[in-house]
Amino acid sequence: MPSPIPRFLPSRLCCASLLALLLASGAVQAQNLDTLYQAARAYDASYLSARSLAESATFRAAQADALRLPSASLNGSVTANEINTVTGNGVGSRNVTLGVQGRHPLFNRSNAASFDQAQRALSVSQADLEAAEQDLIVRVAQAYFDVLAAQDALSAAQAFKKAVAEQLASAKRNFEVGTATITDTRESQARFDLATARELVADNDLRTKRTVLDQLVGRNAVAPLGLALPANLPPVLPADMDAWVTAADGLHPTIRRARLAQEVARLETDKARAGALPTVDLVGGLSSSNASGSATIPNNNRGTNTSASVGVQLNMALYTGGAVQNRIKETVVLEEKARQDLEAARRGVGLGTRSAFLGVQSGLGQVKALEAAEASTRLALEATELGYKVGVRVNLDVLNAQSQLFDTRRDLSKARYDVIVNGLKLRQASGQLQPQDLRAVDALLAPR
Repeated sequence: MPSPIPRFLPSRLCCASLLALLLASGAVQAQNLDTLYQAARAYDASYLSARSLAESATFRAAQADALRLPSASLNGSVTANEINTVTGNGVGSRNVTLGVQGRHPLFNRSNAASFDQAQRALSVSQADLEAAEQDLIVRVAQAYFDVLAAQDALSAAQAFKKAVAEQLASAKRNFEVGTATITDTRESQARFDLATARELVADNDLRTKRTVLDQLVGRNAVAPLGLALPANLPPVLPADMDAWVTAADGLHPTIRRARLAQEVARLETDKARAGALPTVDLVGGLSSSNASGSATIPNNNRGTNTSASVGVQLNMALYTGGAVQNRIKETVVLEEKARQDLEAARRGVGLGTRSAFLGVQSGLGQVKALEAAEASTRLALEATELGYKVGVRVNLDVLNAQSQLFDTRRDLSKARYDVIVNGLKLRQASGQLQPQDLRAVDALLAPR
């Protein structure tokens, strides 16, 4: 007899179904830019590599710090001797020694310069990490809005195809009743085939863009939130381009890195000059030895002997064959190279900041122009359709007006996304981009 079905099984099935539904809905829930950035921050290999390198710099700095601290070493030895005489008698001895040696630098200009260089290298690693983080922000934002632009392009292609299909059906009906020629039908059919091809291209582009975003954030089927319409894009603040360039000179990671590299080169010159300076160390030692064996060892040397010493040790090179002088000349030239690299970095960052500023300003103007173009092309399409109905316009005029309207809408959405991304790139170019800036972008998105 089959076992009865438990009464609580249907409730379990309902709960399981509800949980699966919730999980499925959460998997396709639209996500904002900041959420996807946090996911990429924990997944992107390039950023994680830069973060690991920055963490390792802390331990490199600690190694340099050890140059200023005392050091101690333990050494020991066991020696056994055996001597065979002519008469065949053997004598032997054994000596066991154990000692501790310590050293503390009192004056060492080279070690001090190495420590200062390590601190600059730690700051360089932090600048590199900031640059990697800013690069990740821009990459995520670019991939995010590339998906939205591809979605809008596909929607425009589908809407255009639908409009052309309606125009094709109208042309066929008019031809059947004898109010239009076969030319209208063939023009509409050709435009419909072209619209179908454009739809396939747009669909493939959207799949590619989604794959890029999924791979960047480490998730599948990411659905980014769309831009809230009507879009209210913020202006560029401050509106003075020189203010952005001035901020970049003090904040941009590339300039900071080049400035730190110049300081490291100067410290390298100090290290080279330190080759002609003395070093002073406080040294000390404690040793204990135990000697045992044959009578060949004097009585006063047998047993355990302990000795201790402390003193100051001076080391100074008297002649190096010109190595120190030539090393100084080399580092001075390399210091000049670092200065020129800093100037090149400042010029490059300044140029990039100006270009980014002008790009955002131009994009805002383009958005306004395309918004006006969308309104005018929509009115033009309505007028053309009306003219077609009364016989003053031909079928091709309607098809061209439809194509122009949907192309304008596609270009307008793309221009809006470019302005947002270029705004982030402007902050990156000036060294001011922070993860908090994504919240301002999320405020422009449609609510979930």
